[in-house]
Amino acid sequence: MLLVRPVTFADLPGLERLAVISGGSMTTLPANRDHLSDLINRTQQSLRKEVTRYGDESYHFVLEDTDTGSIVGISGIDACVGLNTPFYSYRLDEIVHASQDLQIHNRIPSLHLCQDYTGAARLCTLFIDADYRTAENLSLLSRARFLFIAQHPERFADRLIAEIQGVADDQNRSPFWECVGNHFFFMDFTRANYLTGINSKGFIAELMPHYPLYVPLLPEAAREVIGVPRTDMNPVVELLKTEGFGTSRYVDIFDAGPTLETRTAYVKSVIQSQLSTGLQCLTAHEDEALLLVSNTLLTDFRCIQAQATQDPETIAALSAALEFGAGARTHSHTDTTEIPTEPQTRCVV
Repeated sequence: MLLVRPVTFADLPGLERLAVISGGSMTTLPANRDHLSDLINRTQQSLRKEVTRYGDESYHFVLEDTDTGSIVGISGIDACVGLNTPFYSYRLDEIVHASQDLQIHNRIPSLHLCQDYTGAARLCTLFIDADYRTAENLSLLSRARFLFIAQHPERFADRLIAEIQGVADDQNRSPFWECVGNHFFFMDFTRANYLTGINSKGFIAELMPHYPLYVPLLPEAAREVIGVPRTDMNPVVELLKTEGFGTSRYVDIFDAGPTLETRTAYVKSVIQSQLSTGLQCLTAHEDEALLLVSNTLLTDFRCIQAQATQDPETIAALSAALEFGAGARTHSHTDTTEIPTEPQTRCVV
């Protein structure tokens, strides 16, 4: 069985393995033990923290194969970005040049370095081992975060973004970086990603040009990839669009990958998630309907995918996986009513 749960310090070797096999393609998952330990520590501190209003909390979850105990995926949510370190993006705008004498008005597309997303929540660090990379597993690992948000909405900002990795070749070379960023840092894209991961985006962005970049002046290779996701990220983009995310005018400052955004409360899985007692959600649907089911806990949050069933043995096994305890609740694809005497789930189709 595959299970999504908060990351713990026992998962550090598994995270190191994922960081290595990701090949440096993820800014938020560098192959650096100190950083990964800090990622775990921030998650554990955030889960133990009493939160009435979101701040700089960060939550990361692992995808565990319970049959082997292996950590095969990771995903995360930042409650609010830009509070302690600058959070930079490029905003795609137009600059108007006009000559009244010549009756000419030119609109020039341009990239403006900005911090417009300061204060937004962010989905981050979505990665799955290639041996487990299926549409169902991607859905579980990504959407489990939405059930967590649905159960604990006070912990997250009202605006939710997802930065999608931009175009890069098999050697992780980014055309946009080669044409723009490399001229200011004289290092390859993988190295820049690594430095950003172990420090902050502000560390690199301080050296970026703060004046607008006129898009027509950029090499064609850079222009063609602005706002274009890396090919293997298309399933992620489609999943997020199904959840209600839309494209924006913002792109990443390194690879020009697109940023998707929505209102946190408008995410489909948040809106449609429902509470039910025990695992009644599995018996209330037609057999074999695939559901995303979580408990309603915080530090012991658990989320699985399961087919609707009436089989008592299967339901008992799923209940054990969700670690139901006295007073626990489950979510099915939001509601923060008082804890009932029987465990509940939050579930969504």
